[in-house]
Amino acid sequence: MDWKRLSILTLRSFSGISQNLGSFWTRQNRSSEMKRRQKNWAAVLQDGHQYDYLREEVGSRVADRVYDIARTFPLALDMGGGKSYIAEHLSKEVVQRLVLTDVSQQKLGRRSEIPTRSVVADEEFLPFRENSFHLVVSSFSLHWINDLPRQIHRVLKPDGVFIGAMAGGDTLYELRCSLQLAQSEREGGFSPHVSPYTAVTDLGNLLGRARFNMLTVDVDDVQVHYPGIMELMTDLQGMGESNCAWNRRSMLHRDTMLAAAAVYKEMYGNPDGSVPATFQILYMIGWKPHESQAKPARRGSATVSFRDLAKVSRPDGADQS
Repeated sequence: MDWKRLSILTLRSFSGISQNLGSFWTRQNRSSEMKRRQKNWAAVLQDGHQYDYLREEVGSRVADRVYDIARTFPLALDMGGGKSYIAEHLSKEVVQRLVLTDVSQQKLGRRSEIPTRSVVADEEFLPFRENSFHLVVSSFSLHWINDLPRQIHRVLKPDGVFIGAMAGGDTLYELRCSLQLAQSEREGGFSPHVSPYTAVTDLGNLLGRARFNMLTVDVDDVQVHYPGIMELMTDLQGMGESNCAWNRRSMLHRDTMLAAAAVYKEMYGNPDGSVPATFQILYMIGWKPHESQAKPARRGSATVSFRDLAKVSRPDGADQS
């Protein structure tokens, strides 16, 4: 993997609830069984560790957000945790006990000092009672779930927090555009070969409708450079991130693949001959409501008008310009 370069492009922050009613998790129509088979296949690869670089990066960033919350969590749930990509960066002082779940038995692995129980479970049907966990985390698996936020809300205790990361709508836009242009030119039309992802403008709305509050959403654009389109697609397969949409096509014609590789290099290629692949990572934090949480003041209860801000006296010697 010497040829692979990973860089963080930008960090943009958003908070509050979006009113955009675009694509929702419930409309994505992914095959859970196909995703299970893809993960099982990737888990038994002899060189499977070579494809963990993106999950390792995102998992560490989710763990950073856990440390930003100044409290200890007696019991936490890691959804789609795989090889403990988040837990390996956490300590017992922050999380005392952990339940690690994944849809693939082969993917589950413990690499943490935290006492951990592993459970094979479909993230869409969490086998836990209501109000069970103080913290729920998830890293780079939510984009494969058809209907998710209400499941997380159900298993969280009041005043519990959900911290997650998922692939956003601009993920792999270079690959998507190249395949569409090549297939349209060679076959007279195109079908989706890259799964659709949730847009950042939809995320706050999703969490709000699931009754989370005090929402925070921020975005990382992570760019990885590959020798070509085939190396990128090989890595996606090794990650277990192949397309699993119901309407996917099972194969691409050879001529279409060659044309897509040429389009990719022509439109997005770097001077050194490599091609970039952008992974847009959406990070989210949402809290289950509790009476102890801060609440907005009642509408109309303000005692100071914004029109009076200009009348606020400045300290002596302050710049008047």
